[in-house]
Amino acid sequence: MSLVNLPLIKLSNPDASLPGLFLMELNNGAENRFTIQFVSEIMQALDYIDQALDNIPEEEAQKGGALITTSQGKFYSNGLAIEAAMRDGDAFYIPFMAMLTRLLTFRLPTVAAINGHAFAGGCMFALAHDVRVMRSDRGWIAMNEIDLGIPLMPGMAAIVRCKINQPSYLRDCVLAGQRFKASDAVAGGFVDKAVSEDQLRDTAMYFAKQMAQKARGLNQVVHLLKAEMYRDTVELLLNGGTSPGSYMQAKL
Repeated sequence: MSLVNLPLIKLSNPDASLPGLFLMELNNGAENRFTIQFVSEIMQALDYIDQALDNIPEEEAQKGGALITTSQGKFYSNGLAIEAAMRDGDAFYIPFMAMLTRLLTFRLPTVAAINGHAFAGGCMFALAHDVRVMRSDRGWIAMNEIDLGIPLMPGMAAIVRCKINQPSYLRDCVLAGQRFKASDAVAGGFVDKAVSEDQLRDTAMYFAKQMAQKARGLNQVVHLLKAEMYRDTVELLLNGGTSPGSYMQAKL
């Protein structure tokens, strides 16, 4: 059942028997690059979910809920609209990092169904989810800022660091810009399952429904657990600023 149709985002309930289950489809052109409008529409969709959860009857709320994000075609997301980010500076980066924080600590379990490439900001967006299911036959997940000559903001580096926690994979991701196919990302522990394209949404739905049970009551418990589990990352996303390495200046 369709719930929200924005220019760049479609939100629906894919299973009427579970009203706390939501599917967010990204639709910002072929590459789903993050712009200020795209970020704003994602936040609007999350606002809608929050309001909807507060109005689900108690009996239905006991079934729990979850959020799946996905897209179609070659890209899950090809990252930030770089020219706009460089032009707008903090006006771009601060809302983007606030959106990552919102997703990272969202009150529902979240599943990224990665249908294609997830590069840079698209990789961060995927990492902000609780579970990642990735298409095995096409697509890479990567942080390519090293090749673009762009340093990571403190909060952006933090979200990568908290989800890619095997040192060699983190090194290769950030300092080598390695493109990981799904099976390699599974081996590195930052993608949960690699599946064929025709199994992607069904597998994401399976994870979502399994995790939905842990959100029984649709209250703030899941949000608060995540907020504390990722506290260091959240603090850097919200308060770390937009000057990479600035924390070192007084110490050198």
